[in-house]
Amino acid sequence: MTGGQPVDGRLDVAALTRELDAEGVTRIVVVSDEPGKFAGGASRGLAGGVTVRHRGELDAVQRELRDIAGVTVIVYDQVCATKKRRERKRGTMPDPQRRGVVNELVCEGCGDCSVQSNCLAVHPVETEFGRKRRINQDTCNKDLSCVNGFCPSFVTIEGGALRKSAGATGDATEGAPAALPDLPAAPAVPDAGDGFRIVVAGVGGTGIVTVGQILGMAAHIEGKGVITQDATGLAQMGGASWTHVQIAARPESLCAARVDVASADLVIACDAVVGANRATLATISGTRTTVVLNTAETPTAAFVSNADWASPGERCRLEIEQATAAGRLHALDAERAASKALGATVYTNMLLVGYAWQLGRVPLSLAAIERAIVLNGVQAEKNRAAFEWGRRLAADPSALRALETAKATTQMSAQVIEFARKPTLDEVVSKRREFLVQYQDGAYAARYTQFVERVRAAESGVGGTRLAMAVARYLFKLMAYKDEYEVARLHTDRQFAAKIEGMFEGDYRIVHHLAPPMIAKHNDRGELVKRPYGPWVRSGFRLLRSMKGLRGTPFDPFAYTDERRTERRLIEEYRATIEELLRTLSAANVGQAIEIANLPEGIRGFGHVKLRHLRDVREKWDAQMSEWRTSGASAQAAEAGTKARAIG
Repeated sequence: MTGGQPVDGRLDVAALTRELDAEGVTRIVVVSDEPGKFAGGASRGLAGGVTVRHRGELDAVQRELRDIAGVTVIVYDQVCATKKRRERKRGTMPDPQRRGVVNELVCEGCGDCSVQSNCLAVHPVETEFGRKRRINQDTCNKDLSCVNGFCPSFVTIEGGALRKSAGATGDATEGAPAALPDLPAAPAVPDAGDGFRIVVAGVGGTGIVTVGQILGMAAHIEGKGVITQDATGLAQMGGASWTHVQIAARPESLCAARVDVASADLVIACDAVVGANRATLATISGTRTTVVLNTAETPTAAFVSNADWASPGERCRLEIEQATAAGRLHALDAERAASKALGATVYTNMLLVGYAWQLGRVPLSLAAIERAIVLNGVQAEKNRAAFEWGRRLAADPSALRALETAKATTQMSAQVIEFARKPTLDEVVSKRREFLVQYQDGAYAARYTQFVERVRAAESGVGGTRLAMAVARYLFKLMAYKDEYEVARLHTDRQFAAKIEGMFEGDYRIVHHLAPPMIAKHNDRGELVKRPYGPWVRSGFRLLRSMKGLRGTPFDPFAYTDERRTERRLIEEYRATIEELLRTLSAANVGQAIEIANLPEGIRGFGHVKLRHLRDVREKWDAQMSEWRTSGASAQAAEAGTKARAIG
């Protein structure tokens, strides 16, 4: 339940199986992330005949049960991820000393980690080399099923602890909070009068209800009337959630439990998607409501199944802006601010409350709010600091930029790159040429640059460099295919080591999760299965890295696998395709040529995942080339007809 509320009744898994058995269920299977705790079956209170399987076998269990006549039941036993994080922070649940980290240069952005884990702690990150993945350490529940994604980019850090660095890194590690800011003068506190109405909207399980409780307690401390109404329950965890807080000078002035249509004085939108929800927008008045909006783009459930998911953040902001009076929408990336100022994004909501208070839109005194934070009893000092940082940012938006300038970040510059402007074609080519020199050698890089220059020269006749830019990006993608030598090089790269060192401290070990084709086991679908390899494997990586000169030669032991043959063949097929496009390129068909040149964007992943994506791209490739040839033949026929008529 949201807020960790107790569930009425004590029907545990064992009792549930006995009840189902008594009702005549044909087959019962318990699926759990900790099957060992049910060892002994009947001795643990399970009904007779009940089997226990690991949650990783859920798909197989469902397939087995669908062929059994009669009623069958799966009992899924696992603690809610949000509850786990909450209890670990409170010290009431063991906190495993094990965390997942993604090497973004190895990552292909295929999304299989999201498919395997169904977890929203796996975030997209835009880099110079395309969209990759990273783990949000603040929201990760250490389930680590994402590691099962068929990709060698994942490592787990066992032992040690997140470094108490000067602020959070790009992977949202819990850093030490920055020094508290110089606080601005307190604003005039608005009069609660006959009712001041606040709506807090956000994602369930992130502290939305807690904000309502703190505001309600502060009102109680001041002797004011207050009504809070929360959207609680199982469905709210990870979904849209709201808290309605109504404060009045006298309790009898408040009647309704919820904020009515167009009646909100303040909306704190902790999440843009929930802020743009119809239920939130309905409370906004076009004349009186002030909205404080967190613009941080948090992945939604759609990202789990769609690797190309695009954040609706900008659309949501526009919808909120259209519903709000001019000058009453205040937007900031509060998640980024909390990470930089306090070392963790979990303090985002309280920072937003401080921001709203400094705007003079919360009818409560500073003393009452600070006392309520203390009485809440959870991370009181950090929550108070978050409130104060929110005040500072409301008074001086440049404070965050100053903080970022003053702090050294440990994030790898080569792994997450933010451009103030779009890079030029020369910059794109130069960066990739340097990469290919490290990947193989200068001659290999020269093949790349020479081909891109041929495309640039051919495109100059029709104007622009969009086709050359597409070829620069995707010929590189195909040429820099991640074989064993390249994965080894990227994992032993100094920048990745610096990232790990910047995130963790103490006595820890790096564990890689790999599926070497020659020795890995297969699952029942014939797919390779990853297994963990300890720190010793890094010595093997260093050896492999030094052997990259064997790549593609008769002495390359990996060159004869189907996957490597396919990757080398794709490079030549792509070059041949581009050369065919250039022969009939014109201003009329350059857009179609660019679409074809961009097709390798969809070829992602490793092993069977890459093969699946390649099949999808191959269909589009063949269809678009067939269309290109047909349209080209038609154009030639039309041109010949025109010439014939001119002669006649």
